[in-house]
Amino acid sequence: MRLLFIGDIVGEPGRRAIKGLLPGVVKENDVECVVANAENAAGGSGVTPSIAKELRDYGVDVITSGDHIWKRREIVETLNKEHYLLRPLNYPEEAPGFGSTVINMNKGPKIGIINLVGRVFMQAVECPFRTSRAEVDKIRKITPNIFIDMHAEATSEKIALGWYLDGLVTAIVGTHTHVQTADEKILPEKTAYISDIGMTGPFDSVIGRKKEQILTKFVTQIPTRFEMAENDIWLNGVVIDFDVNTGKANSIKRIQKKYNQ
Repeated sequence: MRLLFIGDIVGEPGRRAIKGLLPGVVKENDVECVVANAENAAGGSGVTPSIAKELRDYGVDVITSGDHIWKRREIVETLNKEHYLLRPLNYPEEAPGFGSTVINMNKGPKIGIINLVGRVFMQAVECPFRTSRAEVDKIRKITPNIFIDMHAEATSEKIALGWYLDGLVTAIVGTHTHVQTADEKILPEKTAYISDIGMTGPFDSVIGRKKEQILTKFVTQIPTRFEMAENDIWLNGVVIDFDVNTGKANSIKRIQKKYNQ
């Protein structure tokens, strides 16, 4: 079976790329399940209920997020109600929503998805290592097919989580930096790993924002409004092939697809 994991969807340009490119990517790669990180899908920061529904209508089965999930307060009700939309598992348990889900693909194999957020160079939250291990143990009683979105800044933290959970989950993919890395691999115990699956959005930019505004901030250090860029739109992600009976990964392939407007 093959699962497509799509990198951070950024703003309206990223959503257009999903609408225009997703059916073709699914068909070309014989994909049966689609997961996407959409914490930046609403104007580059956060996600709204209507955008979550829009992405579902385009063919996304599960939506993951990260530290920007709280930017749009209207999403809280959806987080509490819908299991297809995840917030990071390692926020305090009092936080709204769910940090993991198990889906049943067309009466076929069950697939577990876990969303985590890192702590290095980021807000202090619960330990992603201990939290994920406890959740993996629960989900493995239901299915061996478990995929983790590790939304984190530090490559070292993501790599460490890969070694920590090697053989216990099907795949660990990194998100958050918006820059796709070239370190995709199958770890010794057959867990697929990549430090960052990249960005789905405008690449004539600095990680999705207008480059002129970002340059002004870096050069002058004066507070500057950051607006969405619009051009050179790509879809980034990975396709993971795995054995549904064992949960072991067979291969991981990077996806980079240009959206021709």
